[in-house]
Amino acid sequence: MEFRPKRRDLLVAVGFFAVGMLIYHLGLHLVIGGNERPTTLGEHLAILAVACTGGAFRRSLPVFALVTVSVAVALDLTRGLSLPVIMVFIDVLFLVTLEGPRRLHLALVGVVATATLGLTLTVAVLLDWRESLYAGFQLFSLFGVPVWWATNIRQHRDGAEQVARIAELDRRAAVDAERNRMARDLHDVVAGHLSAIAIQSEAVLSMPADSETVRTVLRSVRENSVRSLEEMRTMIDVLRADDPVDEPVAVRLSDAGRLVDSARAGGLAVDFESDDVEGLPVAVDVAAYRILQEALTNALKHGTSASVRVERQMRRLVVVVRNTVREGPEGAGTGLVSMAERAHAVRGTFSAGRDGDRWLVRAELPL
Repeated sequence: MEFRPKRRDLLVAVGFFAVGMLIYHLGLHLVIGGNERPTTLGEHLAILAVACTGGAFRRSLPVFALVTVSVAVALDLTRGLSLPVIMVFIDVLFLVTLEGPRRLHLALVGVVATATLGLTLTVAVLLDWRESLYAGFQLFSLFGVPVWWATNIRQHRDGAEQVARIAELDRRAAVDAERNRMARDLHDVVAGHLSAIAIQSEAVLSMPADSETVRTVLRSVRENSVRSLEEMRTMIDVLRADDPVDEPVAVRLSDAGRLVDSARAGGLAVDFESDDVEGLPVAVDVAAYRILQEALTNALKHGTSASVRVERQMRRLVVVVRNTVREGPEGAGTGLVSMAERAHAVRGTFSAGRDGDRWLVRAELPL
C-alpha cells in the first residue's frame, strides 16, 4: 500500500482548493443553513484544507480520504454547508466507490441507501410527507447519484475485464488444442515415414549389393528421411508458437505420387488412379493426404499389393485404398484412430475393415 498521495490526486486537490477560495471570495459558497455568527474566510479555508488533504489520498488511502472529508463536512455543516466542501466530498465519494476496495464499495452503497431512506421516513413522521420526498431527493442528489453512477461504471468495467479474461482463456485453450493436435500429427509424420524406411531397409538387405533396385530403394529411403525431418521441423515451429495457427501446408494430395513411389520401392505393388485434386480446401487436402499416407503404410506392413482410388465428386472427395492382407488378425493400432479423427475433423466419414480377402479403407470428405 502506498502512503503518499499520487501526483494526479494532489493536483486535483490543489485545484479544488483554488476554486474554493474563489467561490468563498465571491460569496457563492452557502448551500444549506448558516449560523448567527458569520464564519470567517480563514475558518472556511481551514475546513476546505482538511477536505482537500483527504482528497489528495483518494486513490492511495481511500478509507483515510473518505473519513477525513466526512469530518470536514461535519465541521462545515455546523457553520452552514458550503459548496467547495461538498464538491470535494462528492469527488472523493465517487472515486472511492469506483476504485476503492469491494467491501468499502458495498458499505458505501448500503450507507447511502440507508441514510436516504432513513431521512425520508424521519421527515415524513416528524414533519410532512411532501417535505420528506424533497429531503430524500436532495440527499440522494448530493450523495446517492455519485455512488450510483460509480457503481454502474464499476459494474461495466468489471464485466469488460471478465469478458477479456474469458477471451484470454479461450485463446489459451485454442493454442493448447492446436498444440495437442499438432503433437498428435507427429505420429502420422514420423511413424509413416519411418515405417516405410524400416520396410525398405529390410528389402535392401535381402537384395544383391549391385542390384539397381537397391539404388531405387535407397533413394526412396533418403527421400523419406529428408521429408520426415522437414515436416517435423515445421510442426515443431508451430508447437512453439504462442497463437493458434493453421496447420502448415507442407503436404498436398497432389503429391500423392511420392507416397505411391515410396510404397512401391518398399515392395508393394500399387495400382494408383486419381482425379484432378488441385484447388482443394486446405483442411480436406491435408486430411486426405495423411489418410492415404497411413493407409499405404499399413498396406506396406501387412500386404503385398494395393489399389488406390482418389475420386473428386461434386460435393465430396473419396479416397479408397484396398490391399491384400498377409495375416489373419486385424490391426488395432493408432493408425486407424488417427485416420478416423482426420476424417471427422473435416466433417467427413471414415470406415475400415475386411472386404472379402482384402482390407478396405474408405474416407469421404466434404468439399
